Amino acid sequence: TPELVIRSPWRPFRPRHGEHTLVLETGLAFPPGHPSTHLCLDLLKTALASRPRAAVLDVGCGSGILALAALALGTPRTVAVDLSVRAVRQTRQNAARNGLLPRLGLVQGSTGCLRGPFDLILANLPWGVHLEKIGELCRLAAPDGALVLAGFKDTQAEPLLTSYQERGWSVSTHRSRDAWAPEPPPEMSYTWVAWLLVRQP
Repeated sequence: TPELVIRSPWRPFRPRHGEHTLVLETGLAFPPGHPSTHLCLDLLKTALASRPRAAVLDVGCGSGILALAALALGTPRTVAVDLSVRAVRQTRQNAARNGLLPRLGLVQGSTGCLRGPFDLILANLPWGVHLEKIGELCRLAAPDGALVLAGFKDTQAEPLLTSYQERGWSVSTHRSRDAWAPEPPPEMSYTWVAWLLVRQP
């Protein structure tokens, strides 16, 4: 985007005026080049436009890309949580590499150990994990908070959206991106989906 460039450590890049650069090492699920990650970054920028001082939570942080992008785009502090020790270690290293560690809270474990509330929750997770986390994300979200959800296909979206709508959420912004695969995926779809959800008044 005009505000943020993400690159690997071994690829040189000279940012232009006004660009923030994040240098990331990854290799975990939903890497920076994955369509789902692109969708999340797009919706993160949209969400922060109306919540520039948001308290942000990144659930299943992986390499830390979403949490660190939120910090690079101006949020004062972000919390990142993951069950994986490897993911938390990778996020810590990436945060230190980019000078963002002092503004990052890192938790190795489940969201069950967090209190909240958070103004913006980012969750780029597999579909099955999303279904398990519905009540938990609603608990952690501020009354006027927002959710960025991604990591699933359009053929999987309906039951997840229905569950959130029953809890008072609605889709503020919808994004999708196709990704070709040599064989038909199990979900029988090539289209990744992401939503920015807000609570209905």
